[in-house]
Amino acid sequence: MSTTCTALIVPARLSQPVRTETIIPSLPTLQALVEGNIEAITRGEWHAYLNEEGKIINLPANIRAGHLFRETGLYLNDIFCGDVVFLGQGTHGEEADVPDYLIGLAEDLFDAQLSA
Repeated sequence: MSTTCTALIVPARLSQPVRTETIIPSLPTLQALVEGNIEAITRGEWHAYLNEEGKIINLPANIRAGHLFRETGLYLNDIFCGDVVFLGQGTHGEEADVPDYLIGLAEDLFDAQLSA
């Protein structure tokens, strides 16, 4: 039986809405969501997955994800390209639901209704 998690998905294209989605957090699922091999960024109780070759293959810059990273206190001198998937981190490093505070922050930043 596969475990599902609630993910926060921040598309690079501004025409696509930021959304939450219930996913099976498997490697194939994450690769499909970011359109390629994944790279992880971890901070405390959450992590984000993005396409590891996003800049090389000219995926669009993800300004919203960069803004969300900065608002969490994570200042990276980089440009994030392509869609970004945020998940929570369980006690033993396993995938978990994206933290509620991260969803709330995204709602405030992007004027979006994401909570149930």
